[in-house]
Amino acid sequence: MNSDRIEGNWKQLKGKVKEQWGKLTDDELDVIEGRREQLAGRIQERYGVAREEAERQVQDWEKRLNR
Repeated sequence: MNSDRIEGNWKQLKGKVKEQWGKLTDDELDVIEGRREQLAGRIQERYGVAREEAERQVQDWEKRLNR
């Protein structure tokens, strides 16, 4: 699933994001609005991982959505 489709389907995907990254709040997800860079940044903050690791997690998550 590409970034445009994620942004367009964000309301439906928020539940899947919460399953993957449960520390993210609903308010944070509302602010992110499907923007990939924002999601990676919040993961980095909440989970204390490097930017590269957060990006990798988002990429892996996107790949699983495409199955």
